[in-house]
Amino acid sequence: MDRSGAFNKPASATGNGHPRKPHRRMFLTMTGGTFIAALLPGRSAQATGYATSAITFSGQTVIVAGDSVRSVDVSTGTTVDLTTPERPVHALAIHPDRPDRLFAAPEDGGIAQSNDGGRLWHSAGNGLPDAQVTALAVAAAAPDTVYATVSGDGLWRSEDAGGTWSFVMDRPWIEEAERDVLALASVNLASGMGGIWLYAGTETGLTRVPDCFCRWQDVVAGDAMDALVAGAAPPPEAPLPEDEPVLALVSAHAAPERLFAALPSGLWASADGGVMWERKSSVQVRALAVDPMDPGHIAAATDTELKLSRDGGANWATLAAL
Repeated sequence: MDRSGAFNKPASATGNGHPRKPHRRMFLTMTGGTFIAALLPGRSAQATGYATSAITFSGQTVIVAGDSVRSVDVSTGTTVDLTTPERPVHALAIHPDRPDRLFAAPEDGGIAQSNDGGRLWHSAGNGLPDAQVTALAVAAAAPDTVYATVSGDGLWRSEDAGGTWSFVMDRPWIEEAERDVLALASVNLASGMGGIWLYAGTETGLTRVPDCFCRWQDVVAGDAMDALVAGAAPPPEAPLPEDEPVLALVSAHAAPERLFAALPSGLWASADGGVMWERKSSVQVRALAVDPMDPGHIAAATDTELKLSRDGGANWATLAAL
C-alpha cells in the first residue's frame, strides 16, 4: 500500500476480460468528520409518500429505509415508524450477531449508526471522503468490520464498527472504465483465497474480490483452474446478464452459497456462489433482504409493496404497503 492509502496495482488483466489501463485515482476532499447524522423523529411516511432504497432483516422484523426508516413485523405486517431522516437513506447494513446495530448511508455522504434498531443515530463515517456512499456491507465473519463503497472513489473498510476508516482498493474496472458499486455483499465461502469474498453489483453486472483485496474478478466455478490444467471441459456457467445494473445483492448468513440479485429484468437466484443464476421473477425489485438464519426467507421491496417469500422466491405474499 502506498502512502496515499491505495494499493499499487500493475496494468494487468482484472479477471473481467478487460486489461486495467494505468489511471490516476481521483482523491476526494476529506471532511474530517463534518457529517453529523441528523436522523430525528418527525413526519409520518404515509403523509409524504415513501421511496424505499434499502431493506434488511433485524431479528423478526424487516427494517425498511428510504425517505424514512420503519420496521415491519414479518409475522403480522405491523409497521412502526422509527425515524425520519433529514436526508433519505441509500443503503443499510447489519450483522446477525448484532441485530440492533444498523449502518446507514444517507443521501450526499457520510454514514450513520444506530445501536438500538434504528431509533437513535450517530455519525460513524469520520475519515470517509465527502461523497455519496453507494453501498454498505458488514463482514460475514467479523461483525465489527464494515465495508463502504464511495461514488467516484473506491472501497473503504472500518475494523472498529465505523470508528475509523481506511481505503482498501479502487472501484471495479469493467468495460474500459471504473464503475461505481451499487450493491455489496460479504460472502463466507470456502475457497483457496481465504474464504471471504466481497461481491459487488455494478451498472454493468457482477464482480467480486477476495478479502486480500488483490483484484476485482469474474465469478467462476471453484474448480475452473483445475479443469483447465487437466484439459477437461470447463464447468458450466450461467452468469447474470452483463448489460443490466445489479440494483441489490444479498446472501444468506446460514447458507452463503445462496445469493439473490435484483436487476431491471427481475429477481435472480444462485445456489452455488454466483456461478449459475436462475430468474425467479420478472417483478422489478428496488431492494432485497434475506433472513440470515433461513436462506429461503426473502423480503423484497417494489415501488409500492414489501413482499415476503418463504420458499426462496418461488411464491410471494404482500407483507405491507410502502
